[in-house]
Amino acid sequence: QVTALCLYPDLLANPSFPEDAKARARQLLAASGGVGSYSASPGIPLVREKVARFLERRDGVTARPQDIFLSTGASDAIVSILKLLVSGEGPSRTGVLVPIPQYPLYSAAIAELGAVQLNYYLAEEQNWALDVAELRRAVTEGRGRCCPRVLCIINPGNPTGQVQSLQCIKDVIKFAYEEKLFLMADEVYQDNIYAEGSAFHSFKKVLFEMGPPYSEVVELASFHSVSKGFMGECGFRSGFMEVVNMDPEVHQQLTKLVSVRLCPPVPGQVLLDTVVDPPQPGDPSYELFMSEKQAVLSALAHKARLTEEIFNRTPGIRCNPVQGAMYSFPRIHLPPRACAAAQAEGQAPDMFFCMKLLDETGICVVPGSGFGQREGTFHFR
Repeated sequence: QVTALCLYPDLLANPSFPEDAKARARQLLAASGGVGSYSASPGIPLVREKVARFLERRDGVTARPQDIFLSTGASDAIVSILKLLVSGEGPSRTGVLVPIPQYPLYSAAIAELGAVQLNYYLAEEQNWALDVAELRRAVTEGRGRCCPRVLCIINPGNPTGQVQSLQCIKDVIKFAYEEKLFLMADEVYQDNIYAEGSAFHSFKKVLFEMGPPYSEVVELASFHSVSKGFMGECGFRSGFMEVVNMDPEVHQQLTKLVSVRLCPPVPGQVLLDTVVDPPQPGDPSYELFMSEKQAVLSALAHKARLTEEIFNRTPGIRCNPVQGAMYSFPRIHLPPRACAAAQAEGQAPDMFFCMKLLDETGICVVPGSGFGQREGTFHFR
C-alpha cells in the first residue's frame, strides 16, 4: 500500500487506504522528492536512519546512519565490498574464504574481480556446522598463492539451511581477529529460523558482546535484503549493508564506489523503509500485517519440517534438519550405473539426477555441483 501510494500519489485521496500507510507515504515522498528522482548514492537519508534504528533494536548496539549503505539487493552490496577489498598481484592477490557449499554469487564475483577463492568445507555430518580448524586449513593452504584478506559467512545458510550457534560465531570472530581478516556476514535469511533450539545471532551483536579487543578491531560488513525473510519482494531489488570498524579513509572510498552506480532503485528503498519500520501495535495496519507475516513464516516452518521428514523416508536420500533459510541440501546416493550413465552423457552425476527428476516428475531442483560439495558426494538444493 505504501509503495502504491508513493508511485501514484493521487491515491492519497482514496479512503480505502489506511491512514498509517498514507502518513508513511507522505513522509517518504517528502524525504525523496518522489520515487522518479535519484536519491543520495548511499540511499535516502531518512531510510538509512530507519535502518540504523532497526539494527539498534535488533542488536542493542548503537548504529550510525553513515555506516549504512542501501543497495540493489544484498548482491550489489556484497560485490561492492569485494571490489573494495580485492587488490595485489600474484602471491599478494586478495584471497577470499568462501563456504562450500556456497551461494554462487561469491564464486562468480571472485572470478570476475580476479581474486583467489579459498574454499572451506562445512561439516555435513554435523548439520553443516562451521569448524574453525577447517578455516585454519584453508588459510594456511592459501598463503602460498595469495594473501587471505576476506572471510565470507552465510548465516542462516544457503544452500544448506543451517543456523550457526553463538559459540561458532564467537570462534569465527576470534579467528578473524587473529588472522586479520575482513568479515563479510551474509545474514539475509535472519527472519527464517525454524528449528527448536536454533536462534539467529547477528555477527555485530556478538562482536560487541565480546568487547575489546575484538569489538574495536575486527572489520565487518553485514548484509540484509527484502528478497528473503517473510517479504519475498525480490523484484524490487532492495537491501542494505552496515560496515563496522572500517578505516575512515577506506569508508570514504566505499562512498565513492557506491556513487558510481548513482543510487539504488527508489521504489525498493520505499519498500525497505516499511520492512525495517513496520506497523506498530495500535496502528490501523498492525493486525493485518502481523497475521500475514506469521502466516508466511509458519507455512515456511511447516514446509521445512515436511521437507526433512519426506526426504529421510525416501531411499537413497539423506537430509539434515532444516534449521533456517529457505532451502534444504539433501545428499543423494547414486549407484555406479547412474554415475556411468551420467558420464556417458557428459553430465555431472547430480545434474543427471536432477534432469531425470525434471523429465519424469516435473519437479525442478538445482544440482549440488552448482554450489560446490566434497569430492565424491552428490546433492541437490
